[in-house]
Order: sequence, then C-alpha cells, then structure tokens
Amino acid sequence: MQSNTRSVLALDELSWIDVAAQLARDPRLIIPVGALEQHGPHLPLGTNVLIARAIAAELSERYEVLRAPTMYYGVNVRTDRTYAGAATLSLKTLHRALNELLASWEDDGISEFILVSAHRHEPHLDSLATLVTRVARVRVVSVWDVDIADLLERQPGPLHGCEAETSIMLHLYPDLVRFERARDFEPAAQTLGRYSRHRLPRLPAGGAGVVGYPTTATAAKGLAIFDRILDVIGAAVFGRAGASGESDTV
Repeated sequence: MQSNTRSVLALDELSWIDVAAQLARDPRLIIPVGALEQHGPHLPLGTNVLIARAIAAELSERYEVLRAPTMYYGVNVRTDRTYAGAATLSLKTLHRALNELLASWEDDGISEFILVSAHRHEPHLDSLATLVTRVARVRVVSVWDVDIADLLERQPGPLHGCEAETSIMLHLYPDLVRFERARDFEPAAQTLGRYSRHRLPRLPAGGAGVVGYPTTATAAKGLAIFDRILDVIGAAVFGRAGASGESDTV
C-alpha cells in the first residue's frame, strides 16, 4: 500500500542513496544552529537549539528541502556568573567547524546552505555570516530578526528568556517549561537600551539569565510568533531563487 505521508527530509535519517536523489531534485540544505546557554530558571539550556530545530524542521517539510542535524553549540553571551551546564564555543571554533562541514557537503553538490539560528549574540551570528564556500551560496536566517512587536504585550521585541522565547517554548515544548519559576527582570533603561541594540557585551546582571517579562508569555502568543517567523522566512528565503556564490543574512 502506498503511503501519502510526506517524507521527513532529515539527512541523518536517510541513506546516502536517498540523500543523493533528494539533492538531484533540490540541491539546498537547511542547517539549524543553536547555543547551549541559560534562559532563566524556567526554560531549558537548549532553548535556542530547540527553537531553531523546530523552525528548520517545519521549513524542511513545507518546502521539501533537506535538513542537516542540528549544531547544538554556538558562541554564548558572556555573563556575570556561572550557569551549570552552559557550554560555549569560541567564534573561531564554530566558524572552522561549520566551514569544514559545508566543504564536505558542497562536495556532494549542495549549491545553497540555509543556516537557521535562534541565538541573537553578534559574535555567534558573525561566525555564520562569514562562512566561506567555493561556489555555494550561504544564507543566514536570524529567527529573532522577524518583527513580532505587535504580538507581544510587555516588550518591544525579543530579549532573553523573555515573553517571546517563553511563549514559543510554551507552544512548541510545554513539558520543558517550568512556568512557576518564571520571574520578570528589566534592567535600568540605559542598560536595557544598550542590550537591545546589541551594544552590551554581556547579559545584564541580576536576572538569572532573563531579560524581559516571561510571566506574560502564553502558548497562544507562541503559536502566533511561530507562524509569523515561518511565513516571513518562507517568503524571504524560499519564495524566490538565489544566485550561486552569494552570501547574505536574512
């Protein structure tokens, strides 16, 4: 009996024959890139990993594009204290590791890499935006660059372990959220302004890994945020063809 279920195009779950057949149809590869760091006492360390992976999986299914295994580690934000379990790579290490992976996949005929990250730290994104290939295009999708201000109650945009991230986690992974532990934290206005403009080199002290208002998060907001992100990325990245050899950030 023939199944009508669409195949999940996860590279690590396919044979090399199936991968080759898929690349002959569409030579693109989606690569989710995360970071293992604190997101307050109420969210898991892998929040950035889990969000990037879910968005990449949905994009892979919607547009029938091959998806690579998730890169679990990135360049973490500096903090005023130690958070158990958080682990970081340097910018150079992440950059080198991804360059070597892209080179291997480019040998297989991949002509466009789409890196999806839910981690907004500038050195982390810089390591992705400066990847080098021979001819393949590299596109970096920063999930939280999508405008979601109208979907939030207390914040002008995503911060950290906040209303936005907690909402999307309540939608995607409610069993991993310890909402009873959520505590709001808003630093002084000047500090918050510098942090929002990515001009603060470390997470503001005193929030236990949180900047913003996680107590206002809801699963309904998370669904709206998730759908907005998918629609915007879909239109920007998959709605038009890109020229080979280019690199850009969405």
